[in-house]
Amino acid sequence: MNKEHVRARIKEIGIIPAVRLYSAEDALFAADAVRSGGVPIVEVTMTVPGAVKVILELARQSADIIVGAGTVLDVDTAHRCLDAGASFITSTGFDPELVEFALKSDVVVFPGACTPTEILAAWREGSDFVKVFPCSAMGGAGYIRALKGPFPQIPMIASGGVNQQTAGDFILAGAEAIGIGRDLIHQDAIRRREAGWIQELARRYVRMVNEARGERRQHGI
Repeated sequence: MNKEHVRARIKEIGIIPAVRLYSAEDALFAADAVRSGGVPIVEVTMTVPGAVKVILELARQSADIIVGAGTVLDVDTAHRCLDAGASFITSTGFDPELVEFALKSDVVVFPGACTPTEILAAWREGSDFVKVFPCSAMGGAGYIRALKGPFPQIPMIASGGVNQQTAGDFILAGAEAIGIGRDLIHQDAIRRREAGWIQELARRYVRMVNEARGERRQHGI
């Protein structure tokens, strides 16, 4: 799966589920449930025990799911994730060395950034997207809308505080995609092994994103 295809699929789906759980088994269960619910993308954060092995297993299991590495803090970790089969790299902050490594490796990268200065720096460095984090703490959808005014050319992924009440608003505000963690992969659903719970939430988020995009097109936004 090449970089252009991965980037296009992220834009198409518009949802990046962040798997931030307490065991490899939980992470694999969550990834399968999300995919079954219609979201063939999963970000395995490095806070998951054995995260690199989880990425390797998911990449081996199926070619129809895009597996990425999240909360990547250094180039060495990024290298191990790519060797395991990760198709994108993301982090909660902006590290120029990490972006440079991803560009040289020809892999999709979207670092986290918060302020206008950080967002512009990340984009100029060559990032495919910029993950605006933490969105809710900075004003939610209104912050994305404010940023898109001076930066209409920067594709932003809203992350932090995205839930069923705010998902559509972030897309309407101009976000290219949304990053969702516990509000999609609920801890109780994991504990009870209720895949249907996660699948239903995934379908809801897909519907919200599509409806918001439809509204944007209708109003020429």
